[in-house]
Amino acid sequence: MNMNLVSLRIITADIDALLPFYEEVTGIKAIRYTPDFAELQTPTATLAIGTTKTLQFFGGESVAEPAANRTAIIEFLVSDVEQVFERLKHSLSPYLVQEPTVMPWGNQSLLFRDPDGNLVNFFTPVTEAAAEKFRSYTETK
Repeated sequence: MNMNLVSLRIITADIDALLPFYEEVTGIKAIRYTPDFAELQTPTATLAIGTTKTLQFFGGESVAEPAANRTAIIEFLVSDVEQVFERLKHSLSPYLVQEPTVMPWGNQSLLFRDPDGNLVNFFTPVTEAAAEKFRSYTETK
């Protein structure tokens, strides 16, 4: 069986606050399909953002609770995490968890929360082993 993760969806009560935040930090213009659903598309996966109203299609609003996640981290591979941090330092200050720090597994990580409290990690591989792991994402096609 072939399986690929292609999308991650955040359910929010305030898409008008969350969507511009992700557009700013990623530099990706969202495609807003409806007032309650949008996507930010990267070459490898899509970050979808939907309001609680979209939950009616999945069995009702009790299926997911916005702003309640404390277990997942949304991760973006970036070419230079220090450069991204310098660009976003002022915007991220109320959300900052950790300035760029080299992790034991070889990534330099910038950790912050989005306006709903979801953890977001921007990272750049800085060791050869980490760079090799992500080489297929960074090679020019």
